[in-house]
Amino acid sequence: MPHDVAYPSPFLLGPLGNRHPGTVLATAHCCLDEDVSVRSRFAVLLPALLLSALTGCTELTPASSVDREDIDTVAAPELGACRLLDVEDIEQSSNASEVVDCAGTHTAETFTVGTFPKRLAKNAGPNGPALGAFAFGECSERFLRFVGGEESSVLRSTLTWAWFRPSDEAWEKGARWYRCDVVGGGATSGDLVALPKTAKGLLLGRPDDRWMVCANAPDVVGAPKIPCSEPHNWRAISTVVLGDAKDRYPGDRLVEVQTRDYCSDQVGAWLNYPVDYDYGYTYFHEAEWKTGNRRSICWAKTRQ
Repeated sequence: MPHDVAYPSPFLLGPLGNRHPGTVLATAHCCLDEDVSVRSRFAVLLPALLLSALTGCTELTPASSVDREDIDTVAAPELGACRLLDVEDIEQSSNASEVVDCAGTHTAETFTVGTFPKRLAKNAGPNGPALGAFAFGECSERFLRFVGGEESSVLRSTLTWAWFRPSDEAWEKGARWYRCDVVGGGATSGDLVALPKTAKGLLLGRPDDRWMVCANAPDVVGAPKIPCSEPHNWRAISTVVLGDAKDRYPGDRLVEVQTRDYCSDQVGAWLNYPVDYDYGYTYFHEAEWKTGNRRSICWAKTRQ
């Protein structure tokens, strides 16, 4: 696997890759007191699940390339630093892009800088899976605290995170740090979006629609995911909890059925119990379960 990045924002970038693992999303039509008839083929969404194509964003020019000396530095990055990264940057395992003023245009903000435990780094290379799992756990937990809000809103947000480690040469020189950056977008997004001066607390209370995920298409399956501030007819309205932290993975079929049934009820209630309605749902697999995700996402077809 390549290096690593992210948190469960259906955009989970974890030990399984630099961004979020895959997921399955379906669309269904529902009439109250009748069985749900799934009419769309399941579609596997790649890494940054809901952030597959953030559109309607200002075009940003990424920072200029960095020289080898900068990326091979042993010194730990600066906490709170901002950078103008693009999608290609967050797909790399190491990054030394120029730090920019957070009051100006930027697409990434460093919210955590830490050091790998000696017990993990002692006999490991910079791409060791144990290091990736450690960084994933640390960054995902701190990401929740940094952006605020609760787990459901974070999972339905356009915000995600990427993590970076020292280059191979810096590792050989003794560098053992890791860096976590919050970004608006993900590995398969067309562009990253500009962030405010700081993303701290951005999801507290009722988040602005700019940071929540919607879609604008006949079906939510395979539709580009956009900020809810853009014209849309699908909105990720809630999540459902499918198990406790200590529970074993119940299997794809049970996860899908429970997600479908819960989302049917939740979307019906959110729409104030219409006679019939369309809804979608996104559920994850065992790989995401092992990283700690226990939630699926419910989508409502709306009239904006």
